[in-house]
Amino acid sequence: MHYQYSNMAEAHNISTIPIEDSIEGFDMFQSVTQRYYTPRYCVDERGKGEDHLVLFHSNRICLITLAASHPILKEKKDIGKINFQVSANVDRLKNKVSGKGKHGAQFLHPNSPLCYIECLDGSTYTVRSCIQGKLVEINDALIENPKLLIEKPDAEGYVAIVLPGINNSNQQKQKLLTVEEYNEILEKQSTLYD
Repeated sequence: MHYQYSNMAEAHNISTIPIEDSIEGFDMFQSVTQRYYTPRYCVDERGKGEDHLVLFHSNRICLITLAASHPILKEKKDIGKINFQVSANVDRLKNKVSGKGKHGAQFLHPNSPLCYIECLDGSTYTVRSCIQGKLVEINDALIENPKLLIEKPDAEGYVAIVLPGINNSNQQKQKLLTVEEYNEILEKQSTLYD
């Protein structure tokens, strides 16, 4: 089918419209993480609200990021720096992984720090692994653009990718909270502070 335009400006306007704006209801489509990952939550046991979100893929790969209730996201804090040097001897950015078995990967426990986030208001937060497994990747894009963590925490703003062991992946998933369980806890916490 051939379309005729009354002028070149009309033809140009049609070709520069982003595709997502050309489809009514485009924003109703789910993101990749919403479609392919199962969200589980790790609640801050200290009661400070520094909760984490672990997104489990069916192939066992897990994205670690901040939960929407985390103070950084909830208060939309400005991030000054993300530090992946978690101890004198351990720099998460120096994690080198190779092969199918993820040889050379740093091994993580649920409380292992992945990074420290320093906000411009002086507050500092620790992002923990939340699960046991091998560190596959650190999102080094956060070094250049820490705002990704706030703008797209469950997509381009993830902190790390962790691969739990094949024998205990499901057990670790079951230890974390489902969306419903997490929302119940948040609701209880909000009634305590009201």
